[in-house]
Amino acid sequence: MAAMKLILEVLFIIVCIALTVIILMQEGKSAGLGAIAGAADTYWGKNKGRSMEGMLVKLTRVLVVLFIVISAVLNIGSFN
Repeated sequence: MAAMKLILEVLFIIVCIALTVIILMQEGKSAGLGAIAGAADTYWGKNKGRSMEGMLVKLTRVLVVLFIVISAVLNIGSFN
């Protein structure tokens, strides 16, 4: 049981570091003056799911779910 807890703690630290890096790599959501000129309707704006930014958003969602699940499991396991 101690080995499983150690593995989860190491995985939790890796997820925390990865989540921090992925969030810092993302662009800001403010459009600025580009929204006035219609720059938000460019090719990359329409196909954001296939771009690097779209991949970062999907990866962030996966890492957040892993973060919540692992933290819940570690919290429940600490009552033993």
